[in-house]
Amino acid sequence: MPRRSEERAKKLKKKKFDSKEKFFRKKSCRFCLDKTESIDYKDPLKLKRFVTEKGKIMPSRLTGNCAKHQRKIATAVKRARHIALLPYVGE
Repeated sequence: MPRRSEERAKKLKKKKFDSKEKFFRKKSCRFCLDKTESIDYKDPLKLKRFVTEKGKIMPSRLTGNCAKHQRKIATAVKRARHIALLPYVGE
């Protein structure tokens, strides 16, 4: 009859194996794919995609943007907030 510690070890091994099966596809930057030259702060409809409901700028790991375009989006959102095209706080 197997000991309890052996049963636990089998369960832990099984859980670790299950977590390795998850596969995440790397998101690609939509600005690099479209070869967009500029990100304009005067286009709030485009910038709303990169802002959460609470008004925070979404991180690049969620949006899939490269570092270069993520920086441009952040500055564009901040400029749009300053001119009152986008709200600082969500609704």
